[in-house]
Amino acid sequence: MPRSAPLLTPVLITGCLIILLSFAVRSSFGVFQIPIAEEFGWLRTEFSLAIAIQNLAWGIGQPIFGAVAEKIGDRKAILIGALVYAAGMVLSAGSTSPIEHQLYAWLVGFGVAGTGFGVILAVVGRAASDENRSMSLAIVSAAGSGGQIVGAPVAEWMLGFLTWQSTFLVFAAVMIASILLLPFMRAPVSAGKAELEESMGTVVLRAFRDPSFAMIFMGFFSCGYQLAFVTAHFPAFVTELCGPILPGGVLHSVGITTTSALGAVSLSLIGAANVAGTLLAGWLGQRYSKKYLLAAIYTGRTMAAGLFIMMPITPASVIVFSIVMGSLWLATVPLTSGLVAHIYGLRYMGTLYGFVFLSHQLGSFLGVWLGGRLYDVYGDYTLVWWIGVGIGAFSAIIHLPVREKPLARPLTA
Repeated sequence: MPRSAPLLTPVLITGCLIILLSFAVRSSFGVFQIPIAEEFGWLRTEFSLAIAIQNLAWGIGQPIFGAVAEKIGDRKAILIGALVYAAGMVLSAGSTSPIEHQLYAWLVGFGVAGTGFGVILAVVGRAASDENRSMSLAIVSAAGSGGQIVGAPVAEWMLGFLTWQSTFLVFAAVMIASILLLPFMRAPVSAGKAELEESMGTVVLRAFRDPSFAMIFMGFFSCGYQLAFVTAHFPAFVTELCGPILPGGVLHSVGITTTSALGAVSLSLIGAANVAGTLLAGWLGQRYSKKYLLAAIYTGRTMAAGLFIMMPITPASVIVFSIVMGSLWLATVPLTSGLVAHIYGLRYMGTLYGFVFLSHQLGSFLGVWLGGRLYDVYGDYTLVWWIGVGIGAFSAIIHLPVREKPLARPLTA
């Protein structure tokens, strides 16, 4: 009886470490909303737009870095991404105007694209065996949540004794250090003969003509909207709207004495819950229909967000929402990337998933920017929150007609 292929490989472990560092930095930006706005006297819209641009650049850069990785090599693409990421953080640290933050946000966003899901998932997907692929993609996605667990609290802790500028420089050094892991990122090109003979343009155009690809593309929009809005605005949302943390309570006893601290910790709770939720999604994705699992996840998010905003915002409701939302947070990533690989093959998975991820980041841009804009207009986040509830319901529905079968290649003479 042949031995099964190992789940934990050097490529998987290294990919997890790189994406953990990348996401730790990326997920911390919401913590800087209030310090930067107060230092310069800016409206909430100004730094929100910088974060929104960062997310848009991430989305635009994802198919570009996916194609670069498939043309010149995965490690070279990741190296470029890490260097661009660090440059964006250094330049942002010296920024004193909104336009500078918004300009350098493009570099940060492209850096995230080069060190994030599109490239890393494609490498891990090719290196994994068929029986381990869904779980491997889930483990890498969960590592992104690991970055979220540490990113926001570390940023909040560093702001206690460093300026936000110095904190940005430390994060730049972290991205430079991630380059040391690249020698371990080696993966074969795992594809059949027919896939290898086809050009990237042929495969991409075939996917673009497939209605299922359009449905997956549109469905991923709400995921980006919800995640980016919460990452960028939830700490400020909790700081301003949550009821008081009472002395003598459980939170007070563990050192969470302010709503500002609770806002930062809420992102960590989301990340911690998502580790379990994403791993469960990967396990289920090996056994059940990915499109139905995605529909269920978006339905759960819609219900959680709707109930949370209709109830009084208290420390207890913040914690419960963070855990529930966290369990559904990045659970969509291994299922969506796995669905793309299953339908369209592994050879150009990075590029195709990159295009799907562009929709995610268009949603991210809208969620972050609209959150800041509507806050400045109405003084709260209620309307932008309900928009997220609506598009979450849309995503649950749009996945149902997806044809979850490998797309047949046209016969050649």
